[in-house]
Amino acid sequence: MLFDLQGKRRRVVQAVYLTLAVLMGGGLVLFGIGSGASGGLFDIFSDSNGGSGNDVVEERVEKNEDRVQANPKAVAAQRELVRDYYSLAVAQANDQGVFPADAQDELRKADQHWVAYVKAVPGDPDASLARVALQVYDPTALNQPAKAVGVARIIAADSNDAAGYMQLAQYALLAGDKRVEKLASAKAVALAPKDQRAAVKKQLAEIKAAAIASQIKPEDIQVDQNKNAPQNTQGGK
Repeated sequence: MLFDLQGKRRRVVQAVYLTLAVLMGGGLVLFGIGSGASGGLFDIFSDSNGGSGNDVVEERVEKNEDRVQANPKAVAAQRELVRDYYSLAVAQANDQGVFPADAQDELRKADQHWVAYVKAVPGDPDASLARVALQVYDPTALNQPAKAVGVARIIAADSNDAAGYMQLAQYALLAGDKRVEKLASAKAVALAPKDQRAAVKKQLAEIKAAAIASQIKPEDIQVDQNKNAPQNTQGGK
């Protein structure tokens, strides 16, 4: 599989995703999306009741799990469970933002409640919550690019700007969805201010190149240890 990484390939693809993150980060700054946006990482750690820490989050999770057990269409409870399970997973990540195996359960539960939330919510899903869900499906977390595309669509439709559609194009590339990638790229260019369209096209090309690099096969990056080995071209003993 594309994202089943081992050995040298893991290091190469990790570097590729770092490049993608930098490229997308530059695009977000370029188009004025900063820390003021709701639904970011800082928001998921803030407790509406004024508390803080995992104990508060775990207590809220327990209460909301009871609520959704009684009523699977409890939208508010499903919304909080997506945020809280992701925050519990983030609390287990190391300094490089890598999720350990123990955090996968929380990530999967965040996924389950996002799916339940989308089914239960009347109207369009909350774009700020979608930004949390996108992190859940990122290659650094659950690594489900196809689901990430669906979430990125919600974000792009809500923001309706070049950065949102550039992000959609990025995840479409990772999912191998060429049609969505082309449409999102064209939309990103169309929405960009005229004096920034050349920069958007350049950045989209860089994102595409980085995504293609992530598809390098193991044999393409491993040194052939037998390349310089002497060949026995004669018969005999």
